[in-house]
Amino acid sequence: MKLQETIKKDLVSAMKARDEEKKAALRVILGEFGRSDTKELSDDEVVKVLRKLMKSEKEVLEKKGAERDSEFLKIIESYLPGMASEEEIIAWINEHIDFSRFKNKMQAMGSIMKHFGSMADGDTVKQILQKL
Repeated sequence: MKLQETIKKDLVSAMKARDEEKKAALRVILGEFGRSDTKELSDDEVVKVLRKLMKSEKEVLEKKGAERDSEFLKIIESYLPGMASEEEIIAWINEHIDFSRFKNKMQAMGSIMKHFGSMADGDTVKQILQKL
């Protein structure tokens, strides 16, 4: 089942369970999906929307000086795929990337991000490359 369908079904479940917080969060997420040009989004597109929502929520919480963790963030995170750890990224880089092919290490970032996709944060990969 696609991620978008899962979120829609979870909204119905939240409505039946009268879980107001989850229902509100899922409605915000589905509203963001409605802003796209297509009705059906791929899982990668859904993950991008979720990450964008997370980033904006964290910025709002930071400006308010509130806790860095909210129920809304927890709900969004429950739909995101597991992130690759730094150790996994470093192991893959050591095994698959030949830095002699690049003028500088940062040029390898495209290959790395292509492999990991939404499972790796670009900032994390950048920091790892700077350390190597």
